[in-house]
Amino acid sequence: MNIEYKFLEKAINDKNFISFFYENKKHTNIKASKLENYSLTTNKGVFDFNKMKKIKILKERFNV
Repeated sequence: MNIEYKFLEKAINDKNFISFFYENKKHTNIKASKLENYSLTTNKGVFDFNKMKKIKILKERFNV
């Protein structure tokens, strides 16, 4: 398990927005809800963690 995976787990627990590049497309202000088996479930769909690049944890938080 790498450090980005750990930070992403913390962002999910803290309910922070995230942004990242996935297959050369930028995704911003994403609400991540679940991360298991290197698969990230969000409000915009399901993403493979291994294909994600430049993951940023944003300071803004969302309410459920």
